[in-house]
Amino acid sequence: MIATVSKRTPVTVVGRFLGYLVLLLVAGMMIVPFIWMVSTSLKPPGSEFAYPPQILPSSFDLSNYQKLLANESFGRYFLNTVLITAATVAGQLIVCSLAAYGFARLNFMGRNTIFVLYLTTMMIPFQITLIPLYLIVSGLGWINTYQGLIVPGLSSAFGIFLLRQSFLSIPRDYQDAARIDGASEWTIFSRVFLPLNGPTLATLGVFAFMGTWTDLIWPLLVARSQEMRTLELGLAYFNLRPNAFLQPNWPLLMAGAVVVMLPVLIVYIVAQRYFVQGIALSGVKG
Repeated sequence: MIATVSKRTPVTVVGRFLGYLVLLLVAGMMIVPFIWMVSTSLKPPGSEFAYPPQILPSSFDLSNYQKLLANESFGRYFLNTVLITAATVAGQLIVCSLAAYGFARLNFMGRNTIFVLYLTTMMIPFQITLIPLYLIVSGLGWINTYQGLIVPGLSSAFGIFLLRQSFLSIPRDYQDAARIDGASEWTIFSRVFLPLNGPTLATLGVFAFMGTWTDLIWPLLVARSQEMRTLELGLAYFNLRPNAFLQPNWPLLMAGAVVVMLPVLIVYIVAQRYFVQGIALSGVKG
């Protein structure tokens, strides 16, 4: 066997160098706002607009985080967000997996037609369905309630599509073997399909968590009282100054933004491996 050695021409080296340089510049543009946010949260009030600008604070001041955690309203916002997010993620995993299994493995009249019609709703922007959805929730008397914030997010067309594609990749022999052994449809679903599609379920959980945790528009319409506000909505109103025309306390607001961002980063980092596997198993391409 003759080993072939690839020769890198100067043009190839220069092209690769320019490609890495562009990627570094884009990455820098993306990460600078986050660095500024964390840096500002560690500065005392009034020093965030000092000249010349300081990317890193001269001294780390944790008083902003102490004020934030001592604020009762922020604690209420955090608990509301955790409750709403946990219920929404659990609901999407249950509802979407059941619907996806029906579309993937059960035979009933009009299955493909119903799925295509349901799939077309992904092309409708949320802003178009926002008013009808609000009227339905208002008619049910769910304004300023937990069910009004949770129930509309218990299902998603994307989640059903993602899980259906993953369920279709499971060989039908597994289903037939389980049915020969006397397994019911629920047993096949819960003990065969769900364990084999763990990465896809984790992927849907990450999407549902990020979408619910960072949602602002729907809580802005439904949460009327301060006790029902979420973190994103609370940050929009969060201002400790008595006069709204004064300059906001930016270090305190940035400390709140860091606290809101941390759970999203932690969940994504922990579930990143399952996220990549779930996308690969489902066959969904970007």
